[in-house]
Amino acid sequence: MEKIETAVRNAVIRGTGHYIPPTVLTNADLERMVDTSNNWIVERTGIRERRILNGDREWGTSDMAVAAARQALADAQMDPSRLEAILVATVTPDFPLPSTASIVQLKLGASRSAVMDVVAACAGFIYALSVARAFIVSGVYRNVLVIGVERLSSITNYQDRNTCVLFGDGAGAAILSRGEPGEEDKGILSTFLSGDGQYKDLLHIPLGGSSVPLTAKNVDQPGRFIYMDGREVFKLAVREMADAAERVLAGAGVSADDVDMLIPHQANQRIIEALGKRMNFGPDRVFVNIDRLGNTSSASVPIALDEARRSGRIGPGSLVLSVAFGGGLTWGAVLYRL
Repeated sequence: MEKIETAVRNAVIRGTGHYIPPTVLTNADLERMVDTSNNWIVERTGIRERRILNGDREWGTSDMAVAAARQALADAQMDPSRLEAILVATVTPDFPLPSTASIVQLKLGASRSAVMDVVAACAGFIYALSVARAFIVSGVYRNVLVIGVERLSSITNYQDRNTCVLFGDGAGAAILSRGEPGEEDKGILSTFLSGDGQYKDLLHIPLGGSSVPLTAKNVDQPGRFIYMDGREVFKLAVREMADAAERVLAGAGVSADDVDMLIPHQANQRIIEALGKRMNFGPDRVFVNIDRLGNTSSASVPIALDEARRSGRIGPGSLVLSVAFGGGLTWGAVLYRL
């Protein structure tokens, strides 16, 4: 058996990738589906269009995850056989059983890697990234694939104008590897995770679990779709994301002024603006793509990270802060240097 190294080193981001479906659902499309308007949607959310995995291709959550993972592996110049663990953050798995991670492993050909789904809603990628970091710095694994992926269109009520305008589908991925000598200043510098179950009913799906299984009598009820109290979630999201961000900055011994880019969960344009203002981040230091992609839950941070890298807004040496907030309620932040 190979001896596991015990030296604690950083978990370095070696590559990133993302996938967004080809089908565009615009605000004009939604105007024909539900009582809403483009102006109402843009004013309240900042969203103009979102992507959905439509029936034009027989894909599910795992397929989007694999597409993003392949990009990340290519970016890291890594063969899937070198992966030792695959973590998939999602609330829209292919099946209740087995895990989506196990299906991704099969499709990638990453034979015998550990597989695990992480369920933390919109904070899922932050949670999974933190778990991957812990595996790496403790010496358990060298290379971990972390994916945030959602097919939110499958759990969205397109008769509820308060929620259907928000959500889109997509996937983002990152390859984390154990840092090499000389890379001590790179990788994930600090993480923070938290949650509060007393607010569980503010953002949830009431039907479909073991407590209230779907039956022939309730399968058509709106309770099988996402419910959200947007007003209350807004207030909590800004406060807790700001607190999480401040905690990881303090944990790394840096200030907000040192950060090159804030990549927040793309929940709502007003939430992003309020967070940036609270932390004194100008628009030039906040990455936003919600206008094009909507809220993709656990996929939003890794998609934005990959887009920021590929567009040149961040690069080697950039100090990046990511924060997210989601159902549970869950929230967290991670600070990393590329």
